[in-house]
Amino acid sequence: MVSLCQLCDNKREKCPSAIAVTQPDVLRSLLTAVAQGHLSPEAAFDQLKYLEFEPIEDFAKVDHHRTLRTGFPEVIWGPGKTVNQIVQIMRSLHQRNPVVMATRIEPAIYEQIRHQLPMALYYDLARICALVPLNLVPQHPGTIGVLTAGTADLPVAEEAAVTAELSGFQVQRLWDVGVAGLHRLLRHQQLIRDLDVVIVVAGMEGALPSVVAGLVDCPIVAVPTSIGYGASFQGLAALLTMLNSCAAGIGVVNIDNGFGAAVLAGQILRTAARLDGRE
Repeated sequence: MVSLCQLCDNKREKCPSAIAVTQPDVLRSLLTAVAQGHLSPEAAFDQLKYLEFEPIEDFAKVDHHRTLRTGFPEVIWGPGKTVNQIVQIMRSLHQRNPVVMATRIEPAIYEQIRHQLPMALYYDLARICALVPLNLVPQHPGTIGVLTAGTADLPVAEEAAVTAELSGFQVQRLWDVGVAGLHRLLRHQQLIRDLDVVIVVAGMEGALPSVVAGLVDCPIVAVPTSIGYGASFQGLAALLTMLNSCAAGIGVVNIDNGFGAAVLAGQILRTAARLDGRE
């Protein structure tokens, strides 16, 4: 009789038996084992019974199937949840995913989480709390660049950069290259042209994505931030500038949504790799 642990090729030091069941290769191996008679249908059912979603008390239904559907696991939105709720959801996700992320986690909340999950890491500028394997390395081809117009845009940019890295992508950072000092951006033209997708984070008037899109031949993901004086309307001015850009090839996500920008950039690279036969 074959167990799921024997089917999983995961080399991490600590691997709960159910951790990889939502990973496509392991799920395929599991079904093959049933078809070949090496694993009973009952044993397979025990592994798959929470594949679609897992209820946690009366406050959450954890979507374990999301990796199979979209290529990215469910990520926890921190605000509005209690520490206990965040911890329980993280534990549930970690049984089936090597990386678990909770976004918009303030330092005081992380300290409380760490008491229950000592292995949890904290990326303070990005405000991301995560459970991460020791051997985390880029798994997907291509490089995602993350650029900021100014230093004040860094929290949103780091949310994008850390999300991309935890999702298995290589990231190149370039900070404080906004249009108020355009020579700073032009000094790095070759670096930018070598990128495969560029996330551009900007507040104020939000002009930087248009400038970058006029210099490169890859997709641009524009992220407006809520940085700016009163007439910026908490990022609305930057959002409208990016939506109205005359430069082609720009996709725009919501205000301060670094996480969403990283996922979009990752999907672009994963789709390109699949079409190229590399994934």
